[in-house]
Amino acid sequence: MSADKQDHPCKVVNISPGGLAISSPNSCEMGEHIILYLPDLGRFEGEVVRFFEGGFAVRLTGTAYKREKIANQLTWIINRNKLDLAEDRAHERTVPGKKRIKVTLSDGSEREARLLDVSLGGAAVSVLPKPNIGDQLTIGLIRGTVVRHHDQGIGIRFLEIQDPSVIERHFG
Repeated sequence: MSADKQDHPCKVVNISPGGLAISSPNSCEMGEHIILYLPDLGRFEGEVVRFFEGGFAVRLTGTAYKREKIANQLTWIINRNKLDLAEDRAHERTVPGKKRIKVTLSDGSEREARLLDVSLGGAAVSVLPKPNIGDQLTIGLIRGTVVRHHDQGIGIRFLEIQDPSVIERHFG
């Protein structure tokens, strides 16, 4: 998303904890503030710092903690095939102490739901009617995307991998 709040298609050419290179048919300005949503990694903010043929480079802004979190996520992505980790079960699922939750859809409407299980990367939720696959929503204060339908409800992938303390605090 560019500074004018418009979404534009792009492709990550390379990424590190401090920045990334983006291939995009759209232009931007030097120093422009960019917001990116990347599958498996979540939300990033940064500033355009240089251009190259077919794209531009972004220096990521954020705390040292955020950069460390990015490094950990990239390390996991690089090594998941070597470790034979399943794509959709990257994190251990647990049955939460808190069962009743509120699901807030992207239009602001709310639904009562039952939390079936939760991990650092997502959750299974029983909710009716089921939101569409691809819909953005929030459970508790955590944003995610509906990635599958199943017999009991929906599967949600969080936009960012969560810290265990956040999961415990929200879903105990």
